[in-house]
Amino acid sequence: MAAFSFLPSAHIAPKPTLHFVKASTSDLPKTSPSPPSTKPQLPSHRPHHNIREEARLHNAATVTTNHPRFSAKYVPFTSITDPSSSDESYSLDEIVYRSQSGSLLDVQHDMSALKHFDGAYWRNLFDSRVGKTTWPFGSGVWSKKEWVLPEIDDDDIISAFEGNSNLFWAERYGKDFLGMNDLWVKHCGISHTGSFKDLGMTVLVSQVNRLRKMNKPVVGVGCASTGDTSAALSAYCAAAGIPSLVFLPANRISMAQLVQPIANGAFVLSIDTDFDGCMQLIREVTAELPIYLANSLNSLRLEGQKTAAIEILQQFDWEVPDWVIVPGGNLGNIYAFYKGFSMCKELGLVDKIPRLVCAQAANANPLYLYFKSGWKDFQPVKAKTTFASAIQIGDPVSIDRAVYALKNSNGIVEEAKEEELMDAMAQADSTGMFTCPHTGVALTALNKLRRSGVIGPTDRTVVVSTAHGLKFTHSKIDYHSKKIKDMACRLANPPVQVTADFGSVMDVLKKYLLSKSH
Repeated sequence: MAAFSFLPSAHIAPKPTLHFVKASTSDLPKTSPSPPSTKPQLPSHRPHHNIREEARLHNAATVTTNHPRFSAKYVPFTSITDPSSSDESYSLDEIVYRSQSGSLLDVQHDMSALKHFDGAYWRNLFDSRVGKTTWPFGSGVWSKKEWVLPEIDDDDIISAFEGNSNLFWAERYGKDFLGMNDLWVKHCGISHTGSFKDLGMTVLVSQVNRLRKMNKPVVGVGCASTGDTSAALSAYCAAAGIPSLVFLPANRISMAQLVQPIANGAFVLSIDTDFDGCMQLIREVTAELPIYLANSLNSLRLEGQKTAAIEILQQFDWEVPDWVIVPGGNLGNIYAFYKGFSMCKELGLVDKIPRLVCAQAANANPLYLYFKSGWKDFQPVKAKTTFASAIQIGDPVSIDRAVYALKNSNGIVEEAKEEELMDAMAQADSTGMFTCPHTGVALTALNKLRRSGVIGPTDRTVVVSTAHGLKFTHSKIDYHSKKIKDMACRLANPPVQVTADFGSVMDVLKKYLLSKSH
């Protein structure tokens, strides 16, 4: 342990110092200039360069005509809710996770510098980067770099061109089961490691890469995980050549989730506790060893996750949906969506934000209970086992963030029982989707709000699908095999056993076709 005595405590913030560099904006245009080219203009006779080298050369050639110095810093989350409460702040290059008072931190951008460009400029700039292979803007996250980590060098970025995920019209599901004509699913599970966690992890690991180049005391990156966080962390650390350490609750995640960090070379500890126990241990360990904490206690990840909200607006040609429904466990993601929508409104890209719904599993529902109490009495709960394992969290780190997001978006919290979420998942799959149980939680919330009339038949509604269904095939197999105890599995579709002769096959097929002809 003595070998690591140089590491300052990650739980007690150092004395605050101001690192916020104001942009020089006196001569910046107040209107909407054309977005700069995202493709380096290099001589045709140059030797072949890879896309990272092209970006390096392009940035060197355009250094005098670049954007103003956009910047960001850590501030206590309490100063977001009450700007007069504190002038405490930290550079993003400091290793700090909480304020001096112990509150969460938030990444605060220099909005005055960003506002020197109007909403039309930002819309055009972001749209000009979609579908390109220019480093790093081919990523759905880094195409919004100025709003994410504006001061990081492109050369420090670790990206798998994550984001730009599918937003599809759930036509049949909406029409047949909900009487809706404008239902959409944002499939964040179509990503590098199969979940939305990639959006935040590219930001966090890129910043760690920068810190290591600055000789900061970071040997590796660690997280507690219910599955998807560990997959994203291990993949991005592997791409960067940075050691990753993962604390997993034993026997509580799917094999598909477990194999991902193992395959990517992470050092995996299977610990006989739940997620909350793993979270407590990783926080204690990162206070003693030079391991950077990667859980959503770290606000950097939320900067990447908020880009999914910006993408939704972009995919709707900058029209704002009425509702966005997000599954919630540790509750960082609901705040990230709020932050993305809110920045777009403040910077003039849109004129309003959607109403947010946070959907929780009934077996891990502290936010739901808090909401039902009228925000009067928050109590952590002991999370029970749920098929939506990634949100099986009873003491969420980002509870204050989530409440702030919901209050400021006129939001709602709903819950889903186990049978409800599994039936919703199976029902959605029957219309051509292949959803995860967490999406089943969000769909259950949608069903309840639709039946109660809160969400109308023509409301444009987006359900956020947080992970790919292929990560949860075991739960689907158990459902369709009717092997789940105390669950009817009423939409199960098991294979029909039939002997290998023509007559038997024909009898079965005729019976099936007759049932479909009515």
